[in-house]
Amino acid sequence: MRWATNNVDERFYATYWLETGDDPARAAEIIAGEQSSGTFLKLAAETPALKKRSGAQVESLTILDTSTQPSLPGGKRSNVYTRCLLKLSWPLSNIGPCLPSVFSTVAGNLFELAQVSGLRLLDLELPEAFAQAYPGPAFGMPGTRRLSGKQTGPFIGTIIKPSVGLNAVETAEQVQMLVAGDIDFIKDDELQADGTYCPFEERVERVMQIVNRAADQSGKKVMVAFNITGDLDQMRHRHDFVLAHKGTCVMVCLNSIGLAGMSAFRKHSQLPIHAHRAGWGYLNRSPALGWEFAAWQKIWRLAGVDHLHVNGLRNKFSESDESVIAAARSVGIPLYAQAPMTAVPVFSSAQTGLQAHDTIKAIGHSDLIVTAGGGIFGHPDGVAAGVRALRQAYEAAEAGTTLSHYSQEHPELKRALTFW
Repeated sequence: MRWATNNVDERFYATYWLETGDDPARAAEIIAGEQSSGTFLKLAAETPALKKRSGAQVESLTILDTSTQPSLPGGKRSNVYTRCLLKLSWPLSNIGPCLPSVFSTVAGNLFELAQVSGLRLLDLELPEAFAQAYPGPAFGMPGTRRLSGKQTGPFIGTIIKPSVGLNAVETAEQVQMLVAGDIDFIKDDELQADGTYCPFEERVERVMQIVNRAADQSGKKVMVAFNITGDLDQMRHRHDFVLAHKGTCVMVCLNSIGLAGMSAFRKHSQLPIHAHRAGWGYLNRSPALGWEFAAWQKIWRLAGVDHLHVNGLRNKFSESDESVIAAARSVGIPLYAQAPMTAVPVFSSAQTGLQAHDTIKAIGHSDLIVTAGGGIFGHPDGVAAGVRALRQAYEAAEAGTTLSHYSQEHPELKRALTFW
């Protein structure tokens, strides 16, 4: 069905941090032209009427500071580099509500322009036409709670470790220990796929036998996010296999499957989509080039993911706690009044109970998933004790009491405090 708008003036917006060795106003106009109707040479066909109708507009340009050195090597030689906040807008009629085209427009050729020595996409504003064109998350936290039977508190989760190398039997043995320890959530590592040692279908069969048997006995169903990342036909088949075995979640690596793959898969999926951001560092790590999570996550929420990884406090990577907190908060900010499309933040990376209080305090609620690998599997008294210890740490955080005090009546937590 062809998209049409009743408002020809409808626009979408992008805000950037810009560093340039050129005149900032000129650089802003060059970026706007490159990302819409312009080219390096003025052409007769780019009439004032066409440019007014389809050209990008510089909505605002705010000077922040100046420097005598560029933030990145290879910047255009200059005596002064100016840093600014730049906001651009484009007519929605240029592209229609198409997320891949948004990506090309707001993060296309502009990063390599000679006038740009640094550029970060800080935020996006997409009109409600996108909410009509894209479904957003099908489950979010309400659906995740319904499928698992867990109605309150954070989901205590883990990643099967070692990341790869265990066969399907060994994987199922770990799942058995985790289920016995009352885990809420288990996920494949992003590196676990359909390899020789641990074939996907055998892994699903063995794991779900354990999960389903425990659910029949307790009424609580552990949610397992099986990594189905692959080409589109593979993902559909793997999703259907998980569904047929009464699984309740699948995982995809977003940067690996792309926006078109995610959008197509969302139309097929009947299960919550757990989204891993593997590769995020190449989009974000440079302080002078790339994306902020606030902008990036909006696109994937529109495309339909239910859970989004946001790293973790005091993580093993380079990301600061401030950045992690901002990311975790961002996935819960409604996109539209009538279509909030909120997702569940997933904390991971070197997580233990020591981060529990700060995590709950930082985001102000417990609608989250926390996944600890070594923080659970490394417990001196075994995996089940590791699960209980992590849960007890989050219980203490929700109750507003210290880990030390809570551990006096919870031996698993007390023991965990000796190795976390």
